[in-house]
Amino acid sequence: MRLLLIGYGRMGKLVDQLSESYGCEVIGRLDIDTNAGGAGITTERVQDVDVAIDFSTAEAVIDNLPRLADLGINLVVGTTGWQANEDAMRQIADAASIGVVAAANFSLGVNLFLALTERAADLFEPRPEFGAWIHESHHAAKIDAPSGTALALLNKMQQRGYSSQIDMASTRAGSAPGTHTVGFDGPVESIVLTHSTRDRATFARGALEAARWVQGRKGWFSMRDVLGID
Repeated sequence: MRLLLIGYGRMGKLVDQLSESYGCEVIGRLDIDTNAGGAGITTERVQDVDVAIDFSTAEAVIDNLPRLADLGINLVVGTTGWQANEDAMRQIADAASIGVVAAANFSLGVNLFLALTERAADLFEPRPEFGAWIHESHHAAKIDAPSGTALALLNKMQQRGYSSQIDMASTRAGSAPGTHTVGFDGPVESIVLTHSTRDRATFARGALEAARWVQGRKGWFSMRDVLGID
């Protein structure tokens, strides 16, 4: 499978390094200098591309996805912070009949963690004596706060009918890959669920799994679809 990498920072380079072990060949690399405003996504650039993987910036996704859709290229979006524009991006992808896997986090463990958090929200909804909170910490260079994963945790809880206030906090310091915690605190006891990432390669591996899965598919998908999590 032939890949186009959009965004060539730490994550793009990790995907590049691991691509061969997933049976993929990177045939194009675009960064901020070669793809300003999506200008690097051309017919010539993508003519042999099977799937594009975007680890660029939130602003760039809004330019990149419509260009890829016009050219019929399926896409994996690993960038966060652009979800306010998701409805518009979905409409564009649907109109072009391309396949898109968009996720706040491509880690297998995180997606299982999201499923556990949904179940916890179900159990704690009828227990107003417990207060809920979400905390996430990442390296100092991460721009968006709260993280896309933290927002996904919040959304999943609310979608499952959790109606109490959920306090949210973020920390940016050092070089930590990422830790997310969901807690429920009662009058005399606390329950805490935590996921910690030890290596950013987990996100690159998940993105490559998603790229293999979305090849030839049409529609808007999440990592739950890729992993078969109900």
